[in-house]
Amino acid sequence: MRAALSVIIPTLNAAGQVGRYAHALFEGLEAGLIRELIISDGGSRDDIAALADGLGARLVTGAAGRGGQLARGADMAEGDWLLFLHADTALAAGWADVALSHIRRHPDQAACFTLRFRAPGLAARLVAGWANMRSRLFGLPYGDQGLLISRALYDAVGGYPEIPLMEDVAIARALRRQIRVLPHVASTSAARYLAAGWLWRGTRNLWLLAHYLLGAAPDGLAQRYTAGKDRGV
Repeated sequence: MRAALSVIIPTLNAAGQVGRYAHALFEGLEAGLIRELIISDGGSRDDIAALADGLGARLVTGAAGRGGQLARGADMAEGDWLLFLHADTALAAGWADVALSHIRRHPDQAACFTLRFRAPGLAARLVAGWANMRSRLFGLPYGDQGLLISRALYDAVGGYPEIPLMEDVAIARALRRQIRVLPHVASTSAARYLAAGWLWRGTRNLWLLAHYLLGAAPDGLAQRYTAGKDRGV
């Protein structure tokens, strides 16, 4: 039995990244697992529309903000299962079999992948290791790990909130630890860690997470996050 899977990727001036990593999805097409690819764009000034057309993807556009973009993509999706991926995340070969196994064996649970950074060195392994441990112990994966979830469960928990930051943590909390960490790698860019330094970037992310969990407004946290990105950190 094959599942109909909608893959949803939010973008903002990320056509180059989507073009670079979308090939990893082809095995899902060949296996008859993927029903559609949806690109939810937040007002890009690149050639994302042409890329979406070349990939045979459906394109939805709207205001920038990852939470809103993911929600719009999900609203358009027609699959019984949804797979949310960041534009700079690549799934390792063999992911389709792993995802299909989860769908068959754990239909009432969501899942994420095991995080790895595309960077050498101990710091990259330590930060990824902390993220994977946090995911297993507390059920709080970040969006870099992807989210595989049935349409029924997604709707039951209210889907992604239209907030500018921490949308991945918000839906993870709504799922109440109903997220399995799959023993299969999703690799993601380490560019911001390399630019800012692993310790500084990791500490900053932990500060944002802690303040969000303590009740800080996502809009205010997003302003701090954006200010840091503008300074390269």
